[in-house]
Amino acid sequence: MSHQTAVEHGYDPMLMDEVGDRNWTWKSQPGYKPVMLILAALVFTALVLLPPPHGMIDMVKRENPNGYTLARGCKTIADTVNKKLHPAAFQAAQDGTEPTQADAHGQVSPLLTDYEVAQMAKITVCILFLAAFLWGTESLPLGATDIMVGVMLYLFAILPVNEISKAYMKDAVFFIFGILAVAVGVAKTGLDKRIGLILLSRIKSTKAFAFVFLPMLAMSAGFLSEHALVALLIPVLMGVYKVTCKMYGVKKDRALAIFLLLGVCFAANHGGPGSPAAGGRNAIMVGYLAEYGMPISFLEWMKTGMPFVPVMSWVIGLYMYLRCKPKFMVKDVNPAKVVKSEVKNMPRFGGREAMMAVILVLLILAWILLGEHAGLGGPTLYAVMAMFLCRILRWEDIQNGVAFDVVGLYAAACAMGVALKFTGGALWLASTFVGMLPDFLTHGDGLVIGVSLLTGTMTNFMSDGATVAALGPIVLPMATLANVSVWKVGLITSFSSSFANFLVVGTPNNAICFGMGKDPETGERLLDVMDFVKYGLPVTILAWLVLWIWGVLGYWRFIAW
Repeated sequence: MSHQTAVEHGYDPMLMDEVGDRNWTWKSQPGYKPVMLILAALVFTALVLLPPPHGMIDMVKRENPNGYTLARGCKTIADTVNKKLHPAAFQAAQDGTEPTQADAHGQVSPLLTDYEVAQMAKITVCILFLAAFLWGTESLPLGATDIMVGVMLYLFAILPVNEISKAYMKDAVFFIFGILAVAVGVAKTGLDKRIGLILLSRIKSTKAFAFVFLPMLAMSAGFLSEHALVALLIPVLMGVYKVTCKMYGVKKDRALAIFLLLGVCFAANHGGPGSPAAGGRNAIMVGYLAEYGMPISFLEWMKTGMPFVPVMSWVIGLYMYLRCKPKFMVKDVNPAKVVKSEVKNMPRFGGREAMMAVILVLLILAWILLGEHAGLGGPTLYAVMAMFLCRILRWEDIQNGVAFDVVGLYAAACAMGVALKFTGGALWLASTFVGMLPDFLTHGDGLVIGVSLLTGTMTNFMSDGATVAALGPIVLPMATLANVSVWKVGLITSFSSSFANFLVVGTPNNAICFGMGKDPETGERLLDVMDFVKYGLPVTILAWLVLWIWGVLGYWRFIAW
């Protein structure tokens, strides 16, 4: 993920210093944005002008299509579209009478033909791919792309303006805004630093770091911002690295640096499945599932995702330990000894930090106990209001700390999901994708595995939020077509979007780790780009295997779907 979030605000200068060094990526080449925009405009225009595929036309006129929820009194997708967009003409056609309601110009809108409805579905699919391309390349600012989605839905008359407004204002949108604001409060009070130092103060060996600290970090990342945790811990770990090297008379130990930096980075990445609060990608999927008529509670999500997190983080610890420990130039590492003095110098726990801790605990309890009835956005907004009342935050903190363009990304994703579902574009994409899969990946758990492969690959090339935003409307109808639980397919999509390990641009965690992984004294870079490929690609493969064997084929079989 290449966009900035609230908790990374304090690290912008260091990250920006690295932009010039990234000659390995095409994004660093001058003039790439105009080229990408022109390419996107040409391809989009050409696709819009092309006629819709015959399969799409057949789909919109097919009676009772599997995977699409028809409006009451409708037999086809075309009927459903006409009932919403041209209700007077549709009702008149049903009654066999002349329509009596006219528009502002005194004209009655005629019913859309099957071809026109299919054309609308095709344009909606084109908008999805255009938005996904712009989100991934950032050739247009993120916020501008968020607005563009709504403008195009209105421009092509895909949804009425009031429906577009409603689609942008889902519970998931309020949830992601609130969780970013809560992250600002946690960082401002220093609660995140206290949590990180306290965790490290218990770790006295390399084995303890790999098999105790990394699982604790991953589970914490299921509730707190993983970006904040990584940004907090890396400077501490660089201090641990330098003190350890001096202790053993070693000038440089790249194996130790890789073990510390990438271990933390990968563990934080895989905390995502733990709860809906782990990241915006989860909020997007929560919104999609609610829109699809299958809302999921905070506790139900945790039951399916949290058992994966400690197992996967233990596997990451084992992998990094076995691969890096034999290459250590130092004898061992003892983080507790290094951070002990910092823990002693921390201010006494209390005041606003204590109030923030109470708010955070109450918020998690509200998600678990009230999420099914109050949603996730409502309790989160209560927490934001509580931070204002307790004077933990000012509005200026929200303005400076919350990335509103990221909030807009989730709003635009919700709107795209509504449009794709309404026009039948999502059903067509799902049917097409299913038709391309081998037989063993088109039904049952095979489909779940196939979707996981697709999502895990895509999330390394574009942001996890954009990946879920683009794939969600496609894969959920696939579940219905293949007679698989919608929750299974939706959750596997969200979980696999956490597997962005082998490209620096895959997630902010990787970018923070790469940008801040320098020797504290010499400034020498301790990681290079290929380290993510060499260590991250095997971790991604391991993540797939653990998710399939331990999750899909393991404890998921004991969950009532």
